[in-house]
Amino acid sequence: MASYPHVEKANKYARDVVSGDIPACKWVVLACQRHLDDLRAAKNDAKFPYIYSPTSAEKPCKFIEALPHTKGKWAGRRELLVLEPWQCFLVCCVFGWLRKSSNKRRFRRAELFVPRKNGKSAMAAAIGLYMMAADGEYGAEIYSGATSEKQAQEVFTPAYYMAKRTPDFLEYFGVEVSGTHKNPTAIYKMADGSKFSPVIAKPGDGASPHCAIVDEYHEHQSDSMVETMETGMGAREQPLLLIITTAGDNLGGPCYLMQKDAEKMLDGLISDDQTFALIYTIDKGDDWTSIDTVKKANPNYDVSVGAEYFELRIADAMANSRKQASFRTKHLNQWVGAREVYFNIQRWQECEDLNLNIEQLHGAKAYIGMDLASKVDIAALDIVLPQGDGQYVRFGKYYLPEARILEKDNTHYQGWHTDGWITQTDGEMIDFNIIKRDILALCDFFDVEELAYDPHQATMLVTELMDEGVPVVEMRPTVLNFSEPMKQLDALIRSRQVRHNGDPVFSWMLSNVVAKEDAKENVYPRKERAASKIDGVVANLMALGRCMTKEDQDIGPAIENFISVKL
Repeated sequence: MASYPHVEKANKYARDVVSGDIPACKWVVLACQRHLDDLRAAKNDAKFPYIYSPTSAEKPCKFIEALPHTKGKWAGRRELLVLEPWQCFLVCCVFGWLRKSSNKRRFRRAELFVPRKNGKSAMAAAIGLYMMAADGEYGAEIYSGATSEKQAQEVFTPAYYMAKRTPDFLEYFGVEVSGTHKNPTAIYKMADGSKFSPVIAKPGDGASPHCAIVDEYHEHQSDSMVETMETGMGAREQPLLLIITTAGDNLGGPCYLMQKDAEKMLDGLISDDQTFALIYTIDKGDDWTSIDTVKKANPNYDVSVGAEYFELRIADAMANSRKQASFRTKHLNQWVGAREVYFNIQRWQECEDLNLNIEQLHGAKAYIGMDLASKVDIAALDIVLPQGDGQYVRFGKYYLPEARILEKDNTHYQGWHTDGWITQTDGEMIDFNIIKRDILALCDFFDVEELAYDPHQATMLVTELMDEGVPVVEMRPTVLNFSEPMKQLDALIRSRQVRHNGDPVFSWMLSNVVAKEDAKENVYPRKERAASKIDGVVANLMALGRCMTKEDQDIGPAIENFISVKL
């Protein structure tokens, strides 16, 4: 009877995670539950389109464990790789699930979000060698892609040395390596022309990847590399796009958006049977200073990195706010926004509530903030509605000209426009008539007390609004006007008294806001880099500031709710 020790290890890991015997975050639990549910469906439902092949799952695991370590104490002792239970789970799922109709692999895309020092690069390197030499694909092209040569080599170099230090592998598969010790360039399978090589930015025309490994995707400003890789895979029968990454600070980048889609898929909100996703991080409310929390986010805890290392990092992070952001990103896999972000993005994300109903607020008192910084860039309206009992509602509307949305580096804008978060206006510049139309509609829907505007912007639009009877009020962009609303919004977020429906545009802008207190402890919203946008937050602070002034009430940390909804 055939033995499948890695499959058994993988399935036990899934069961132990779901049962709680192995601490894991919500997303890992859902990934494991998905696998177990699919196993039951494959066994009991004749119409289920997939089958699980222990043989197909076991083969790459055995291949990987025949390769040597290339770094650290294990390499010094010439030890072979050993797959940890979580790694067995990933490999067995990706390679073991097949389509009934073709007997080819189900998953064409695998996404691994895991903190640093958990052995992801070595595992990816070994998978790349398997896909090149042992997957049965004639003329396989394997690429290790990244935004820089150094990063591309993080996966390719270990693969190069795994191959070079395994004579049996080279001989059995007819593999050769090229390059030098300091500059490894390629791995070839001479019999059929298969190759494994690093690539910067994206492969050239004519490339047909059988496997593309994209490392540290959070560093990518656009999805051009991933899109090119996937497009080139069209001629392959069972290709694999493997994306391995930690979290980052660009909430408008393709990696963050990919993770949000993966979370929706695992949560059952969208269907994607071709993608396998495994997200190691922490849960809402977890104490980031606890070593138990660190264990949850780091599946290789006490294997490739030990308790002493993490205890030192936690102590540093607790003593230094700059190091805290780095620790939470690199070792807890949390997205933190700008490197010195003013607002607490984790708290903002923890307050998401998708069950909010704007229709119930018809006729409510409202304050609108309007930021029209440029006719060729994003414009924002933000609406704040006091509820009379210390509760508030806020939502935003955003506008961009078509030409700006269609720029190749603005895939985040394109996605948000498709999803209905951004209003597109024709041409090269924003059509202020559309914004005027929406403002008048808001005035019909709500009881608008004031619309705050920057007098340096859109004088003609403001004049037209005044003629329509809109109660406009000037609010200059000064520290005096913005400091108190900014502190109040920060207090609301930190005390988890903000609820919102996951508006991704506002979340991104919030993560871009940086600020430093002056000698009088005043703050003012600024952005860390030119490409960052904070217009929605500026509009929100204008509306909130006018609300604070007009309502003449304390809306500090004792406020019960500050609700954010999409109109």
